[in-house]
Amino acid sequence: MSQTEDFLTPEDEQAIVRAIAEAERNTSGEIRVHLEEHTEKPPFERAKEVFLSLKMHETEKRNGVLFYVGVADHSFVILGDEGINQVVEADFWECTKDIVIENFKNKAYKKGLVEGILRAGERLKTYFPFHHEDTNELSNEISKS
Repeated sequence: MSQTEDFLTPEDEQAIVRAIAEAERNTSGEIRVHLEEHTEKPPFERAKEVFLSLKMHETEKRNGVLFYVGVADHSFVILGDEGINQVVEADFWECTKDIVIENFKNKAYKKGLVEGILRAGERLKTYFPFHHEDTNELSNEISKS
């Protein structure tokens, strides 16, 4: 099995999907998680490519958030779309990123992603609160490549 397949158990993945659904109950923001074994590109550049390939830039309010994990490369990026970046402070994602990385250092991958996702939902609801007419524009499932 690849490192990507071994990174999370099926139960871990379901817990992460549930965390995404829970976080999105508070915000119109859309959260995705992408796991990738390895890339030759800088992690931020690769995360931008994945963001586009998942069509995360096509949300109505441009408020998609990608949690990109390079499993073998030990890389992690949180990437928010332009709708978010236009209204939040420059270090908006730092505390969320710190939560995830601290857990990753202890090999608590599921815990780090769940806590980070829930934190992202909390932070996003200030700028993008949930409205009853909001729809889930993107899949909550974890993508892999």
